[in-house]
Amino acid sequence: MHPYRSHTCGALAQADVGQNVRLSGWVHRKRDHGGVLFIDLRDHYGITQIVADSDSAALTVLESVRVESVVMIEGEVKARSAGTINPGLATGEIEVYARSATVLSAAEELPMPVAGEQEYPEDIRLRYRFLDLRRETLHANIVTRTKVIRDMRRRMEDAGFTEYSTPILTASSPEGARDFLVPSRIHAGKFYALPQAPQQYKQLLMVAGFDRYFQIAPCFRDEDPRADRLPGEFYQLDLEMSFVTQEEVWETMEPVIGGVFETFANGKPVTPSGSFPRIAYDEAMLKYGSDKPDLRNPLIITDVASHFTTSGFGLFEKIVAGGGTVRAIPAPGTADKSRKFFDDMNEWARSEGHAGLGYVTRKGGEFGGPIAKNHGAEGMEALYAALGLGPDDGLFFAAGKPEQAAKLAGAARTRVAEQLGLIDKDRFELCWIVDFPFYEWDEDAKKVEFSHNPFSMPQGGMDALTSQDPLTIKAYQYDLVCNGYEIASGSIRNQSPETMVKAFEIVGLTKADVEERFGGLYRAFQYGAPPHGGMAAGVDRVVMLVCGAQNLREITLFPMNQRAEDLLMGAPSPATNTQMRELHLRTVEPSKG
Repeated sequence: MHPYRSHTCGALAQADVGQNVRLSGWVHRKRDHGGVLFIDLRDHYGITQIVADSDSAALTVLESVRVESVVMIEGEVKARSAGTINPGLATGEIEVYARSATVLSAAEELPMPVAGEQEYPEDIRLRYRFLDLRRETLHANIVTRTKVIRDMRRRMEDAGFTEYSTPILTASSPEGARDFLVPSRIHAGKFYALPQAPQQYKQLLMVAGFDRYFQIAPCFRDEDPRADRLPGEFYQLDLEMSFVTQEEVWETMEPVIGGVFETFANGKPVTPSGSFPRIAYDEAMLKYGSDKPDLRNPLIITDVASHFTTSGFGLFEKIVAGGGTVRAIPAPGTADKSRKFFDDMNEWARSEGHAGLGYVTRKGGEFGGPIAKNHGAEGMEALYAALGLGPDDGLFFAAGKPEQAAKLAGAARTRVAEQLGLIDKDRFELCWIVDFPFYEWDEDAKKVEFSHNPFSMPQGGMDALTSQDPLTIKAYQYDLVCNGYEIASGSIRNQSPETMVKAFEIVGLTKADVEERFGGLYRAFQYGAPPHGGMAAGVDRVVMLVCGAQNLREITLFPMNQRAEDLLMGAPSPATNTQMRELHLRTVEPSKG
């Protein structure tokens, strides 16, 4: 027999009754029934119930051992009586009567519980992550993460892609966030950068003729954390294809990403591969107030500015006359809601930094609220008819500059749907957001900037760059969205050196700047670059969605906290004087006050 175990704690079943077995694992729970001790023994594979009584030499050992101690049990598999069978456990039909027990590693008193799923302070969970990872849900999430990645790799290989590894130490790149810099010991005063993404390398692979590349790529960005983005590092399914249109990228990747969701959705409906809606960016911002819309939400935003060009409600008329707009968000079936529901929505909008959220109530066809009173019954009837609303539907309004109104309307759409229970949480709705603006106006810098990936191909190519207002140019740029989260982003790339230079000139960079910052890519494009495009899907976000987790820390092995600190390993930490001298570095303390 194996020195530690003949079986795992998830392997034994009715067919094993009568066998002598050896199990090793962690003491998950203890239950003392007066001379009979029950222990749930846990390992990676499952839980087996252990029984010891006064006739067993194991009883004394097991009575004194703390939970989470590692023990080895030798004993006989017995069938549970009909009334004690646990159908929720893979081993629920049997138990092991312990004849002997050995403590392999005794546990100290725990700083946090492992059994059960109760909430516990994040700093304790991260400091003792090795204990936290023993908890059932988190442990299962990490296993699911590994299975998702394996499934992605298989699907990519089946689609004709080959995995290549790109460098980790590289040069700084304009991916939209701060780089993590690594000082060079050999080259004094110079720094490598950890890759924000393998963007330039994967494009160089296409120039080198590799055709279909993918990688489960680690990416590093020195940016502030949030629930759907971890500080420091993340992983993405990175890919690139030669001689493709953006439609071919979509058609290739829908079965991959959609298939992953179908495999791990546990029966929840998933948008079928081949039928992901394709929504233009401008349409998404109008109808949903967001470029990552949650299509489980049935509410549609409508621009109703034309209804208020002449109106008894002077505020809206003034906003529209000044170049602003009014967006309407329906609140269906709210006749039974009190005035407080609508007032609370208005207060919520103010708490989010907006001027407020106007509203109209309606019950049995009767309009209520200051907007309805001032706009007039005839005007309200026309508005409701245009929106297809009924006699018991309310309506909210977001008014102001178009970008402000869109932002408020999008947030209000989500909040109204949540308050009214309109969102079906048990489904995955995927869609492509396409035709992103190539440039945007930076109000702080008072200049045009790239709105997304600077290496994308502008729609219209060089002609568009030389003849159009930059803010009207669209890009062959697309995002894949699921349930309100951007899970992938990509584009058809700009492989023309002349077009590349012109695109950067519009944001204020010269040809010399392009050659200096992106010399490798710029040179490569002068030696025969195929049309190419690709995308990158966030592994972490996909896993978070399929696991039903609310935070990326719940699907990551050893995450940092909100201050980008690794509480378990003590990172970041000061370097020694010797290390600083070797790297030719000296620290500069931030100024106080």
